[in-house]
Amino acid sequence: MTGGTRGIGRAIAQKLLEAGASVAICSRRADEVARAVEELAALHSPQRVAGKACDVGRYEEAAALFRFMDESFRRLNILVNNAGVGLFQPVDEIGPDQWRQVIDTNLSGAFYCTREAVPRMRRQGGGYILNIGSLAGKNAMAGGSAYNASKFGLLGLSEASMLDLRYDNIRVSCLLPGSVATEFGGASGSPDWKIRPEDIADTVLHLLSLPASTLASRVEIRPTRPPRR
Repeated sequence: MTGGTRGIGRAIAQKLLEAGASVAICSRRADEVARAVEELAALHSPQRVAGKACDVGRYEEAAALFRFMDESFRRLNILVNNAGVGLFQPVDEIGPDQWRQVIDTNLSGAFYCTREAVPRMRRQGGGYILNIGSLAGKNAMAGGSAYNASKFGLLGLSEASMLDLRYDNIRVSCLLPGSVATEFGGASGSPDWKIRPEDIADTVLHLLSLPASTLASRVEIRPTRPPRR
């Protein structure tokens, strides 16, 4: 589980633990990882929770994360690519370093983790990769040049990976949420109309429960009643 210390990732980690899974989480900040592991372990068996600081936008760190996972649990059934960065500025104002940060985390990070996960899943006979995208992966917005590019790319990566891996018994789904009540991208407050992180987590568990013969490759998730415009 990348980006698993808060928001959508934390909610998914919690739901997986409640369902009986063992979970390894990561985030770029070691203090956040340690705190999240402690809190999750207090609610579940400490033997089922592990965490490591990792910038998934750096391939060497992503590879080290999977070696850590091997040592912690020795089997990888599910990969959730959730780590994300949101920086929003007009295309002529966003800097090259900001562009790279968004693309490296949101798109390259998912590729690096998928690349590490696939050989492990193949060896054990299958698995499930879930990429947390965004409706910004199909709907462009002003100020979203980097973010839109990363999420459009993630959708393409997800659908190509699905075609590459389906005969290896590895399913790939991309979830495209709309507005979620988190602090992502500098958002403040939690308006009642927004999707709850727990709702995304419930959707993940539903996908995991589908029969092996069925794949929901793209799932769009919207608030039921957003404010009228």
